[in-house]
Amino acid sequence: MKKLRLLSLIVIIITGIFFTMSCNSCQSKKEIVLTESYVIKSPSFNADSAYKFVERQVEFGSRVPGTMAHKECGDYLVSKLNEFGASVIQQRANITHYDGQNIEIRNIIGIYNPDAHKRILLFAHWDSRPFSDEESDPATRNLPVAGADDGASGVGTLLEVARQINLHPIDLGIDIIFFDLEDWGQPSYSTEWVQGNWWCVGSQYWSEHPHVENYKADFGILLDMVGGANATFMKEGYSLQYASNLVDKIWSTALKMGYGNYFVPNRGGYITDDHVQVNQNHRAPSANIINLKSDTSTGFAAYWHTQKDDMRNIDKNTLKAVGQTVLEVIYNEQVD
Repeated sequence: MKKLRLLSLIVIIITGIFFTMSCNSCQSKKEIVLTESYVIKSPSFNADSAYKFVERQVEFGSRVPGTMAHKECGDYLVSKLNEFGASVIQQRANITHYDGQNIEIRNIIGIYNPDAHKRILLFAHWDSRPFSDEESDPATRNLPVAGADDGASGVGTLLEVARQINLHPIDLGIDIIFFDLEDWGQPSYSTEWVQGNWWCVGSQYWSEHPHVENYKADFGILLDMVGGANATFMKEGYSLQYASNLVDKIWSTALKMGYGNYFVPNRGGYITDDHVQVNQNHRAPSANIINLKSDTSTGFAAYWHTQKDDMRNIDKNTLKAVGQTVLEVIYNEQVD
């Protein structure tokens, strides 16, 4: 999926008034910070709906490019975006991958208010990894990952965002992109490494060949692994490098709404993810909301790139915290 280049953590202790958050899924024990004076402008994000969108993707099976599960899930995502009022473009291209295999990528793009000058880009990857290369048992390392959190959680959250935009129209341009072939980098057990950038291929392609000529957005938000119980969304390195003001906006918004224990003030490492090419090709200054850990060897959740990345890890409270924060950020950007 993504590579963690550096995990340098700055521990910051914030004091405040806390009370225990009710646990919708009986998994999360997070607390929320009371900010009584803040008035939410966005529609209510439905975590039950988002959870079902995540679950439906997983039911197709591992969404590895070239498989029937990948095709059927892609068709489902297109149908849901159409149902939620978006104009849909499917961007297809053939890619020769590190092993010489020819792979067709399928980027799925949902567009709201195509003529609006002010635009916001929301994106996630929808493919899942063909290897469980972080498994300790060699017998399971070549099995594909279910990808409930790593892939489906970000897409499911954005489908609920799309549903809310359809129910509560917004007066600026919104582009939702589900990028393909993000998670097929070489397995960690490879003995012969092929030089090249084999991660985030769908976003690389789109960043160089956007669906609209000279595409630019005011800012972008990437959602990656946003469904895990007790998630900690640290301030990722490339996000701070390219979009520090946006990072401040997202994290401060989350804090105001009571999600400060998810959107922690710690600085995380530099993650090779879909936002890197979007930033480097100047399509939109973009921030990555991604669950980072300081107590695991990989820097990600313990189930990352294993057979355990399934629906047991998906927590509705986490989906709510991320989805409501994203909605609040974009609805505060409406044109007067």
